[in-house]
Amino acid sequence: MLKKVDVVVFDFDGTLSASDSNYEFFKYCFKHSIRPWLFLPCVLAGAIGSFLNHDGIWWRETIRNFITPKMVDDYSVAVLKLHRQKRFGWAKEVVSKEHAKGNKVLLISASPDYLIPFLVSDMKFDAVFCSKMEKEKPYKYKFLCWGKNKVIALDNWAIEHKYIPNVVRAYSDSKSDMPIMEIAKEQVWIDKKTGLRKL
Repeated sequence: MLKKVDVVVFDFDGTLSASDSNYEFFKYCFKHSIRPWLFLPCVLAGAIGSFLNHDGIWWRETIRNFITPKMVDDYSVAVLKLHRQKRFGWAKEVVSKEHAKGNKVLLISASPDYLIPFLVSDMKFDAVFCSKMEKEKPYKYKFLCWGKNKVIALDNWAIEHKYIPNVVRAYSDSKSDMPIMEIAKEQVWIDKKTGLRKL
């Protein structure tokens, strides 16, 4: 039997955190390895591709082509420690308050699975969804959790748990989250520079 549940959905980068976790990982890689510099033509080609087809996966994989499993293992812990310091001060408290209201609280992020679950492991989300990357080729996507795919992630979770989700609130900083924001009763738009709610 299906059960109706009230759900609150959070984005991460720019919504709960002042900086993008992908950017922080890239920056760390460029500072600590020569490999990204050797792949700079791919990075630039991917950046150009993002303007031509913003929804595409190919440019995302091209821009990440330098990432190896060893880089993920060697650098992700350091990046996670640095990035946690950039979380907005209100984030953990607001997540707790949403729980206290009896809501299921979900995080749905486009960032990769080698970063996001660890960045929010102390925040007690009921579920965390993010982009799934191939382990041996961590620049390649198995599932891009972006745009309308965030709704698919929510729907799959609901089906698995036999829920009928009522999205009472959704928090985001980006128009790319419109598919998930449009199904929410209340849209909470966050200014990614200040962490304040946009009026």
